[in-house]
Amino acid sequence: MQFKDYYETLGVARGASADEIKKAYRKQARKYHPDVSKERNAEDKFKDVQEAYEVLKDADKRAQYDQLGRNYRSGQQFRPPPDWEQRFGQSGAGANAGGHKYSDINGFSDFFSSLFGGANGAAGAGPYAQQQDSEAGQIEVTVEEAFAGTRRRVNISENGRTRLVDVQIPAGVTDGQALRVGGAGGRGALLLRVKLRAHPVYVLQGKDVQVELPLAPWEAALGAKVAVPTLGGTVELTIPAGAQAGQKLRLRGRGFPGAPAGDQFVVIKLVTPAADTPEAKEVYERMRREFKFNPRAAWP
Repeated sequence: MQFKDYYETLGVARGASADEIKKAYRKQARKYHPDVSKERNAEDKFKDVQEAYEVLKDADKRAQYDQLGRNYRSGQQFRPPPDWEQRFGQSGAGANAGGHKYSDINGFSDFFSSLFGGANGAAGAGPYAQQQDSEAGQIEVTVEEAFAGTRRRVNISENGRTRLVDVQIPAGVTDGQALRVGGAGGRGALLLRVKLRAHPVYVLQGKDVQVELPLAPWEAALGAKVAVPTLGGTVELTIPAGAQAGQKLRLRGRGFPGAPAGDQFVVIKLVTPAADTPEAKEVYERMRREFKFNPRAAWP
C-alpha cells in the first residue's frame, strides 16, 4: 500500500497547531464536499481530507503517525513496522470526522486501517461498519520473494466457495505477517499469513538476516577480504586479523527493506583443512611445535 502524507493532504506544515489543522480541514472540506464541489474526483479528495483530519485532530493518533512520517514520502510503498501493533495496539478510529456521512459509508483507506485498526474508520459505526477480518490460510514464499516483493495468484475459500485472487507480496514482508485480501459486501478483509521457506544460506531474525561465513584458519588469523552474499547482491567484507569462530560482523542496512532497513550479520565459522597427505601433516606438526598454543589455557 502507499504512504499517505496527511499534512500534505490538508496543506499544513508538520508542526501546525491544532487550530491551524482545524481551519485547514474546514477549508478543504468545503472545497471538496461532493454535494457542492465541481472539482474532479471531489468525493475521493473529500474522503482523503476526512481521513487526514481524523488522524491529525487526535493527539495520540498524530503522535503515532508522526513516528512514521519522517521516513516516508507521499505515495511511497509502505507497511507498518513489525512491532507496530505491540507498541500501540489497534486504537480504532473514533467517530467520523466533522459529522459527514461519507466516512461512515465509505470508510477510510487500508493505510489508515493498517495503523489504527477500526474498520471503516470506526468500530461499531452503525450498519455500514465493516466486520472483523478473518483468516483465510497462509501463503508460502521464498526469502528472495519476500525481500524483493512479488505477486502471486492463489486460491482462497470464502463462504464455502473457492476463488482465485491476486495477492501482492510487499518487499520486506516478514514471516507470520498478515496480508489483507479485500472483502466484499461489507465483510471484513481476508487475511493470508506469510510463511517463509527455510533457506540454505540466509536465516531471518525479524528484518535482520544472518549468514554463516566459512573461513580458513589463515584468513581468520591474518585477516582477509571475502566476497559475502547478501539478498541485494554480493559485497566485499573485510575480515579483521585475529577473527574468532562465532564472531559476528555487521553489514548495516543489508537485511530486509524497511524504515529502517534490517542488517545482515555474518557469523564466522572456522574450517580446518584435512591432514590427509604427508605434506599436510608436516605443516600441522610444524605449527604445533612453533606456536606452543593451548586453546584451553583459560580453563581452571
